Amino acid sequence: MPRRPRVLLADYPLHIVQRGINREPCFFTDEDYYCYLHWLEESARACGCAIHAYALMTNHVHLLLTPKEDGAPSRLMQSLGRRYVQYANRFYRRTGSLWEGRFKSSVVQAESYLLACQRYIELNPVRAGMVVDPGQYRWSSYRANGLGETDVRLSPHELYRALGRDGEERQVAYRALFRPELDAEAVDDIRKALQLGMPIGSERFAEMICGRLGIRHNSGKRGRPTRPPDEASMQPITNQQDFGF
Repeated sequence: MPRRPRVLLADYPLHIVQRGINREPCFFTDEDYYCYLHWLEESARACGCAIHAYALMTNHVHLLLTPKEDGAPSRLMQSLGRRYVQYANRFYRRTGSLWEGRFKSSVVQAESYLLACQRYIELNPVRAGMVVDPGQYRWSSYRANGLGETDVRLSPHELYRALGRDGEERQVAYRALFRPELDAEAVDDIRKALQLGMPIGSERFAEMICGRLGIRHNSGKRGRPTRPPDEASMQPITNQQDFGF
């Protein structure tokens, strides 16, 4: 069966997940995380991808970015993956790839799902039971987006900027989004879109994106499509393990 073509379009936000082979760890020491983040910054700049959010988990990685060119995310992940795997193989005296096949991705309808995806990504450590509060986790973008720490890798999306007139106001508004629980249906929608490589957003948005590429839209659902999540009601399901999403 032929591979489904990736949906990697310029100027559309993209949620990417890459995980380790057999869900095995990809990061072992603090130095590993630092190296990956350093190469993420360099590769994103070279490939023309604006990074909005990220979370480096023990056995997988989440990124939310907007590319300037079609196909730029593939170049980013190829460059980043090659450099990090070479480093890990040399340092840990191993061979082969760290990653399980192709990375998974989903184009995001910014107006209805971008901030939801940011929160989904930055709350991964909470869902995995690694921390109680996302600010306690060092290897995600939450400390920058929610607490104002400097992070040279990040380029805030215009919807994040619209949360307030200045950095402090945006951070207060952003933290407020984390107080209610993230709707379980929104979590399920994000996960299904990643699994299927389909856009996340309204049915009209998904059909439009797939139509541009000449591919069939597969939502993985039956029956009437659900409405986009309400931003005021979004936070993660708790008591989840670190299972790759």
